[in-house]
Amino acid sequence: MNNLVIMKNKQAVTTSLKVASKFDKRHDNVMRAIGNLKKDLHNFEEMFIKGTALDTYGRSRNIYYMNRDGFTFLAMGFTGSKAMNFKAEYIKAFNQMEDEIKHTGGFNIPKTKAEALQLATDQQKKIDQLEPKARFSDAVTTSNTTILIGELAKMMKQNGIDIGQNKLFSWLRNNGYLIRRFGSSYNTPTQKAMRLQLFKIKESTVIHSDGHSSINKTTKVTGKGQKYFINKFLQVRDELNA
Repeated sequence: MNNLVIMKNKQAVTTSLKVASKFDKRHDNVMRAIGNLKKDLHNFEEMFIKGTALDTYGRSRNIYYMNRDGFTFLAMGFTGSKAMNFKAEYIKAFNQMEDEIKHTGGFNIPKTKAEALQLATDQQKKIDQLEPKARFSDAVTTSNTTILIGELAKMMKQNGIDIGQNKLFSWLRNNGYLIRRFGSSYNTPTQKAMRLQLFKIKESTVIHSDGHSSINKTTKVTGKGQKYFINKFLQVRDELNA
């Protein structure tokens, strides 16, 4: 099937590059079409994951990995008899890869001793990388302590994620976790974030010099939120390094 579908994280996926090549489309147009889907699909992140790949000049460029559902939504807009045949090839490739994953448990079975040794080496590397993440995840899950967003940024740096407080605030606003609109609610959690129990609001009364009082609201990250954001950033980092 010309490697139309590959295995990544024990899931059958294809990439925006492969789709662009197969359907004879410009990659930037495919990326734009995926971006348009993001506006309408509430579960977009379950079907599409951003990654990077090197172009022919060795420069890094953004791509998307997509599972069967993501490909189906994307390919709905591709019309014509040739496109229909290409869709059929993709469906067949997805079926074959999903069958392989089902029978191998998501692992490629080594065919030679060299492949077996390489597989063992790769698996040990993954174990070494995952062990500190697992310890961190367990510690945060059992924590009832809420922390400031700046403290979360420090925690991320300790876990190998290079991000500062200002950049984290910006990311949280741009990705719909904190309110972007300037005003009294600026940098407070969105309904989506509160529904996911990622933040808590701490209110304190401030007495001003003229005697009047006001309520100061401070956004704090819950234990569940700490785990959620650490895992999300680790996943993105691992995808970029894959």
